[in-house]
Amino acid sequence: MNRIGNNIKLVVGIIFLMSNSVIAQQELYEAKMFINNTDTLNYRIMYPKDFSADKQYPLILFLHGAGERGSNNASQLVHGSKLFAEEMNRGAFPALVIFPQCPQKEYWSNAIIDRNTKPISLVYPQNAPPTKALSLVMLLMDDYLNKPFINKEKIYIGGLSMGGMGTFEMLYRKPDTFAAAFTICGGGNPETAKAYAKNTELWVFHGAKDDVVDPQLSIHMVSAYLKAGGKPNFTLYADDNHNSWDSAFAEPKLLTWLFSKSKTKKNETPN
Repeated sequence: MNRIGNNIKLVVGIIFLMSNSVIAQQELYEAKMFINNTDTLNYRIMYPKDFSADKQYPLILFLHGAGERGSNNASQLVHGSKLFAEEMNRGAFPALVIFPQCPQKEYWSNAIIDRNTKPISLVYPQNAPPTKALSLVMLLMDDYLNKPFINKEKIYIGGLSMGGMGTFEMLYRKPDTFAAAFTICGGGNPETAKAYAKNTELWVFHGAKDDVVDPQLSIHMVSAYLKAGGKPNFTLYADDNHNSWDSAFAEPKLLTWLFSKSKTKKNETPN
């Protein structure tokens, strides 16, 4: 009984800490809604410290995983938001950071999913239209890209699991938008990589023991990106299962790498 009681206390403690973490992030990430006709997309946005509309800043879009879907406009902050909100990172890398929330029954990526297999079976049709959720994210991005305080040379995107899949799809649907992207335990259609390989820098993360999203999906995307002329970073964590985002967010060079990229540098012709 003592062991069971201790385990219950541990679980409750973890839930309490996660809840406090999300509440803390909510203070920095302002809750907003993007409305297009009859459709609404909930999202959170964090502005740089001492934000001034007279300056220009990078913009980061982060797409959460399937477990954070909903309508509370809060759950999407569970993973990743703390990284960008850390005091040191906010000081070193001032930027606008957007976390949209996918509705419960929606999906970022237009994927055909079979959850009867392990890892789950995923097929990504290339010519299918974007989901409603992703369409709204694309419109939201267009809206922010029209604002004068956004540095259009330094637009970034990242995501985990379902959000990693959405990241790959956003890259080929908006191939001229992003200077750099990172995906964690995601996947996509390798045929689409040629649309953005020469325009967007890429860092792909996955856990070798992932029994939810097959790590081969990331390997296929990296291979296709290479064949299309891109030079990706690829990190495969030997001991990680699906939660490889913990290791990815702990990478000391991730933000330095991300913010060093710009579309101007990418498109410069070497001497």
